[in-house]
Amino acid sequence: MLVYVDTSVFGGVFDEKFAEASQAFFDEVRNGRFDVLVSSVVLDELRGAPEEVRRLYAELGSRVRVAELSETALVLVRRYIAAGIVGEGWRPDAEHVAMTTVSGCRAIVSWNFRHIVHFEKVPLYNGVNMSQGFGPLAIHTPQEMVRYEDKDQDV
Repeated sequence: MLVYVDTSVFGGVFDEKFAEASQAFFDEVRNGRFDVLVSSVVLDELRGAPEEVRRLYAELGSRVRVAELSETALVLVRRYIAAGIVGEGWRPDAEHVAMTTVSGCRAIVSWNFRHIVHFEKVPLYNGVNMSQGFGPLAIHTPQEMVRYEDKDQDV
């Protein structure tokens, strides 16, 4: 399954609050459950990230694909901003969502609770997406993407 991963998830591995879930998500990437798509936006943000975060990205190797921002994605970004979902100052967050939408990913994975993984924003993003002919987008934290085994049930 191809999922878009924003920069916050890479950094989350090294943040005490998000480390366990972020690491569990990347373990599933390494085990082949997910393939990761990032955009040039993520690469730009990683340039300023600590060395350990850049190293994590590099270690994922062939599990990560990179896509450039397309004109279709930029149209969505402008529509998100015009709809007031995010302001111009938060354009990179809108670019992450737009790239997920136009790339055919099943979901975007993020720790960005302010501009991406937010109960008020998700339906707004999806409203713009659907008005532009795209389907709804799943937006989740790494914790929600991890498969948990329940030892008390045979599922």
